[in-house]
Amino acid sequence: MSEFTVSIGGQAGEGINRGGLLLARIAGLLGYRVYMYYDYPSLIRGGHNFATIRAAEKDCGGIARRPDFLCAMDQETIRRHTGIEIIVYDTDVAKAEGIGVPASSIIKEENASPIARNTVIIGAFCRAAGIPREIMEEAIRREFGSRAEENIRLALRGYHESREGRSVEIKTPQESPVMTGNDAIALGLIRGGLDAYVSYPMTPSSSILHTMADLARDSPLIVVHPENEIAVITMALGLSYAGKRVAVGTSGGGFCLMNEGVSLAGMAEIPVVIVMAMRPGPSTGMPTYSSQADLGFVLHAGHGEFPRIVIAPGTTNEAYEWSARAVHLAWQFQCPTFILSDKNLGEHPASTDIDPDFPIPSPSTHYREGIYRRYCTTDNGISPLRFPPVPGNVVKVNSYTHDEDGITTEEPRKAAAAMVKLIRKGATLDNEMGLYGCVRVDGISDAPIAVICFGSTGEACREVGERLSLRVVRPIVLEPFPIMQFAEALHEAEEIIIVEENATGQLASLIQRFGYTADRNIRSVNGRPFTIDELEGIIREVIE
Repeated sequence: MSEFTVSIGGQAGEGINRGGLLLARIAGLLGYRVYMYYDYPSLIRGGHNFATIRAAEKDCGGIARRPDFLCAMDQETIRRHTGIEIIVYDTDVAKAEGIGVPASSIIKEENASPIARNTVIIGAFCRAAGIPREIMEEAIRREFGSRAEENIRLALRGYHESREGRSVEIKTPQESPVMTGNDAIALGLIRGGLDAYVSYPMTPSSSILHTMADLARDSPLIVVHPENEIAVITMALGLSYAGKRVAVGTSGGGFCLMNEGVSLAGMAEIPVVIVMAMRPGPSTGMPTYSSQADLGFVLHAGHGEFPRIVIAPGTTNEAYEWSARAVHLAWQFQCPTFILSDKNLGEHPASTDIDPDFPIPSPSTHYREGIYRRYCTTDNGISPLRFPPVPGNVVKVNSYTHDEDGITTEEPRKAAAAMVKLIRKGATLDNEMGLYGCVRVDGISDAPIAVICFGSTGEACREVGERLSLRVVRPIVLEPFPIMQFAEALHEAEEIIIVEENATGQLASLIQRFGYTADRNIRSVNGRPFTIDELEGIIREVIE
């Protein structure tokens, strides 16, 4: 098999995610590029969790509809996942046609923790898939560190109890790093010069907070977990005012509470990076699933008119690079800057090739000698940025309409001048973004049929576009919208298909403002990503 997909399933609390990560590491050591999807309900124990790992020669845009192998920790997994060629299961708790091993009995014999049953099952899978035990052992050492030897012993018990089924192909052993989008965002923010991260945990952004807390142990990074999201945004703005480069993270419900703070950042021209990881709503919705339904919310969040930047990365590489850029851009233009993500990007590990030395511009100081006027008029709308204390000067920011010194005003001429300044800064921002590659084109760049998407749907569209010889256009920056680059990407396109994971066509509405109308719309609202097979079938039906 030159490409394969394996799923592992069981109840919450049985180590399904960790088992999936181990399978991904094994596939990586075999020389494959991997993508993992982890499906879990909002439960601590019970229910049905599963992880699906796809391994291929090239970057995977998503998972296949039906795996080649299934590692079943319980009967429910076998019941739900049907039509699979090879099933490896625990004979102590389930019945199936396949390769059974007494995993629960082995755990008791070895006096091991019940959660390690996944390691026994994975050992049995490796034998069934013809994976050399040396690769399995090395993957376990890398995944479990100091606890590796016990897990190797358990995996070998499963390996020897199993039998050969269908062998996967061994590529050139050269493991690519596997990383989630959230980890890439965290590392990118730090690469951009981040000083502080403030967040109240909310799925699917929570793991950024966990990663930042781990990184803060050995660095000067400030990480704060306040009591709620109102405190998050106001604390972040205070840190920014004091000279710290700061980011916050949340999802839709938490972002609702941040909206007044977003507007404050816009008026006071206080830079801040906001990671907004979308999930299905309204209200609590489905906390552990994915959506693209908050695009319009982020584009228009906060009352009043002010410049903002909205970036929607679609790969771990883009998440890293654009998060680093986001910090620079927020401080360069002194405005709220959003990284728009979702569960499908943020929580799913994939092979990546991030460049830790990715170049970013030097920090902007905007320093001027003499009397300091926080909001002084400039040709480009960007005022000098200084942080207190400044000897002999006051650094005054203001949420009210204000004059050049930051003093509240309701005088018509000064109020108009304040708004003109913001609009001028927005125009400067628009021009500056033209220096970046804000639109990505995949597939056949001059194909007559163009598929348009954004964010995490992009990789599935890319793979399907390559299969069907389509043009795939994905704007990475959504505000200010890269009109010229987008027009160039769609030059001479005869038909437009828009793919997005929301009900109302929010991306379609956005590009319609610039004169582009979809001929066909493909939308999903079930919280799950498109599988490659599913999306290919839908698009093939549309174009034929």
